[in-house]
Amino acid sequence: MKIHEYQAKEILKAWGAPIPRGGLAHTPEEAGQRARELGGGVVVLKAQIHAGGRGKAGGGRVVRGPEEAEAVAKQLLGTRLTTQQTGPGGSLIRKLWIEEGLEIAREFYLSLILDRANGHLCWMASAEGGMDIEEVAAHSPEKIIRKHMDMAIGFQPHIGRSLAARLGLSGGAAQSFCKVCRALFLAYLENDASTLELNPLVLLKGGDLMVLDCKMDFDDNALFRQPKLLELEDEQESGPREVCAKAAGLAYISLEGNIGCMVNGAGLAMATMDAIGLAGGRPANFLDVGGSADKARVSTAFKLILEDAAVKAVLVNIFGGIMRCDVIAEGIIAAAKEMGLKLPLVVRLQGTNVEEGKALLAASGLPILSADSLQSAAKTAVLVARQ
Repeated sequence: MKIHEYQAKEILKAWGAPIPRGGLAHTPEEAGQRARELGGGVVVLKAQIHAGGRGKAGGGRVVRGPEEAEAVAKQLLGTRLTTQQTGPGGSLIRKLWIEEGLEIAREFYLSLILDRANGHLCWMASAEGGMDIEEVAAHSPEKIIRKHMDMAIGFQPHIGRSLAARLGLSGGAAQSFCKVCRALFLAYLENDASTLELNPLVLLKGGDLMVLDCKMDFDDNALFRQPKLLELEDEQESGPREVCAKAAGLAYISLEGNIGCMVNGAGLAMATMDAIGLAGGRPANFLDVGGSADKARVSTAFKLILEDAAVKAVLVNIFGGIMRCDVIAEGIIAAAKEMGLKLPLVVRLQGTNVEEGKALLAASGLPILSADSLQSAAKTAVLVARQ
C-alpha cells in the first residue's frame, strides 16, 4: 500500500524525525491560506500523487507569498502530472502540500529497504541526493552507500555514525543524522513498511537536518494488524479496477499491454507475464485469483479484464490444485456471456478436474482457443492480439 508524502511525514514526525511546517490544500484558496499561516514568505507547492519524479515533472513549485501560491495552485490542481512512474496518462492532482521554504546547504539520499537476497534490512545513502538520484544510481553506483543491518540485533548508534561519516557529516549534524536513522528504523518496523525513502534529507544553512521529501510503502500482507494505516489509503490514486479487485479479494495491477491475464498463484502469474513478453507481446494486467477462489470471484476477475479497452485478447492460465478447473470454467462462462465476449480467448487448464473444465468450455459456445503448454498459450495469445 502507498501513501502520500504528507502522510509519511506525519508518521516520521511521531517518531522524532525533523519535518518542515506545512499544510494540505484542496483548492487555490486553501493554498493561499496555508501560505499565510506559514508566514507569508517563500513556500513550496507539492503535488500529492502516488508517484516519484514529481519535481522533475513540474509538480513542485517554489512561490513567494499567498497570492502567488493561490495562482500557481490554480495551474496545478485538476491537471494531470506525468512522471517516469505514472505512465503516459499521468496522475490527476487533487491536492497540494504547502510547505515552508528553507535555505538548503546540502542534499542527501537516505532509505531503508528489505534486501530479500540475504534477509536483512539495508540502509542506502548518498551525498548526491535530490532529483537526479536515479541517474546517480544508474551511472555512478559507487556513490550509493549500502549497509546491512541484522534484525536480530536491531538499530545500533554505530550504524548512524558510520553512515554520517561516509556522507561527510560531523559534530551536531552527525548526531542529528543518527537520530533521523533511529526514527526511520522505528517507523519502518512498527508500521510493517516495505520501503522508507528520504529524498532529499537536507542540511540547512543553519546546521539543522530536515526531511524535505519522504516516500513510504507498506506490506499489504501485514495491513490486518495496522488498522490505522488503512485509514490513510487514498482509493482515488488507484484505478477503478484496482479498487473493485481489492473489494473482491483479488490481486490485480493494471499494466500497459493488450493481453489480459487471469492466473491462479502469484508465481504462475509472473511466469505467464514473462512468457507473453518472450513471445513478443505485452500483458495488460497482473491478476491472481488465488488458490481458493469461487465461481463469483472468477467471474469478477474476468469482468475486470474485459472492462479494459486496451485488451485485444485474453489468456487464462490455471493450474488446478486447491482451485478446481471446472470452477474456473464456470466463472469464465458466466462472465463471458454476461459481458458479451467478442475477444479471442486462450485457455490453458491443467490439474484438478481439468477434463470437466475443458468439457464445460467446449460446450459453452465461446470462441475458445485451447493450449496445453504455457509457451504455446502465450504465443497464441500474442498472435491473435495482433490480428
